[in-house]
Amino acid sequence: MFLSFAENPCETDSSNEFDLNPLEEYKMNHKRRGLALIFNQENFFFRLKLSKRTGTNADCDNLEKRLEELNFEVKTYDDEGQKEVLNAIHEAAEEDHSDADCFLLVFLSHGKDNCVYTNDGMINIQDIIHAFRGDNCPSLVGKPKIFIFQACRGDKPDTPVVASGATDHQEVINKVVIDASALNTLPAAADFIMCFSVAEGFFSLRDTNNGSWYIQDLCELLEKYGHQLEFTEILTLVNRKVSMRSVRMRKHPKAVKQVPCFASMLTKKLYFR
Repeated sequence: MFLSFAENPCETDSSNEFDLNPLEEYKMNHKRRGLALIFNQENFFFRLKLSKRTGTNADCDNLEKRLEELNFEVKTYDDEGQKEVLNAIHEAAEEDHSDADCFLLVFLSHGKDNCVYTNDGMINIQDIIHAFRGDNCPSLVGKPKIFIFQACRGDKPDTPVVASGATDHQEVINKVVIDASALNTLPAAADFIMCFSVAEGFFSLRDTNNGSWYIQDLCELLEKYGHQLEFTEILTLVNRKVSMRSVRMRKHPKAVKQVPCFASMLTKKLYFR
């Protein structure tokens, strides 16, 4: 049996298409902004052979202040084990978010093979994301779900190239170290946005006094523009600001740079009005 052109199930009827409004925003007028979880990993079980993440507490403190200014209810977990982290994630996913605008989760740690490290083990990024998909967390359906990962996504350094007419930027003096290793997982669902401290394949840098480059600049720009600019516009500014930094490291003859990235599955504009 042959299908005529009109009967072909692959064809779409343009008359049934939605009238898309490019200016449509997520509703941010619920009773509360929403829950923000911060998992801050500084120390690790000795068997993991991971370096202490000195400077991460500066990141955590900075994030707490900025997120509270944006009216999030912030819950911080320091150096928790795998079981405790998973329990906190599933507990948050099982909450009723009906009266919340959105949800946010930050993970400050080392990473490897699509996983982030807890104090005593690893958690797959997909397991974190899956907990907040619509079938597991129906009260967040249609609402933005923001995930921020400060961790490396590879072992390659990024090196500078000079644009025509560009000037050199001041280099960082404090000790800068590397967060290990790879993250490259993305969710296949609407209304998620994944924010990474570095592009896939490269390592991420952390100042042992002031915290990671990415979180420093993210917090600074959230403080300045958090109530004004659309969220992806802020993230683009963060990319630009971090990319202007550079540092020289013993193992790398050229100055090392870093460029963050984000992957958006958002379906509307996101403002923290």
